[in-house]
Amino acid sequence: MSKYYCLIAGLPNIALDDSKLTYSITEFRQELDGILTSADKKLIDLFFLKFDNKNLIAYVKNPDCDLDVRGGITYDEFTDYFRALKEDEKLSEYKQIPPYFKEFLELYLESEGKEDKQDISWEDRLAALYYAFAMRNSNKFIADWFEFNLNINNLFTAITCRKYGLDKSKYIVGDNEVAEALRTSNARDFGLGDTVDYLSALQRIAEETDLMEREKKVDLLKWQWLEDNTFFTPFDIESVFAYLLKLEMIERWVTLDKTTGEKTFREIVRAMKKGSDNVLEEFKRNNIK
Repeated sequence: MSKYYCLIAGLPNIALDDSKLTYSITEFRQELDGILTSADKKLIDLFFLKFDNKNLIAYVKNPDCDLDVRGGITYDEFTDYFRALKEDEKLSEYKQIPPYFKEFLELYLESEGKEDKQDISWEDRLAALYYAFAMRNSNKFIADWFEFNLNINNLFTAITCRKYGLDKSKYIVGDNEVAEALRTSNARDFGLGDTVDYLSALQRIAEETDLMEREKKVDLLKWQWLEDNTFFTPFDIESVFAYLLKLEMIERWVTLDKTTGEKTFREIVRAMKKGSDNVLEEFKRNNIK
């Protein structure tokens, strides 16, 4: 396993409440070029697939869209791959495209011209495939991180559904043990009190009425998870990956317009109180990420 003593030792200390960026995540990725092994670079690329996911959704809705430059798949690659899939050509040459894109696009193409009766948004369907792909990674830290995030998102979804009388089984994504329990259990702790050690913390966070404060507490929970799970690997790729994740949190908070964020969140909650099933998808996209 590769060690990155000089890289880690030279990184500035960061904290979630930093008011300015040390690096953007793009700048940090550029700094890692030429330092990481090819295997470790693939783990960093796995993180940046989230922007390719965003671009894929934008592209299928509007092929003339502008792509987020943080993604690694180019516009021409999207176009060629999408055409090849439609024309049932071999896709083996598109090694830069993650395999779950094919599954997603086949579902999307199959739905064209039909009424979509599923409650889960296309964004969440793609996210579920992304999580499943990442959770199969041979690096345990990486796999556990993605499962941790999937569980957090699903737990908040289940709590929100319970609060507003929505059918939680329609909105839970993924097929792990936690997802299955959330779909089926009506217990207060969803039958997970003995298996999810952060459940009580999430339940307390869910009671926070200040939605911006609630999201900050979620990030603090994630930050602590990263600290705990890299304690014994201070100079390994796990700590490099954790630093990237922390940078992303800081970048999001530094660039977030608090007034706008509060207004958006509260509008969504007011809509939910009126009993609209559709607003949960918007809530999930704009609230806890």
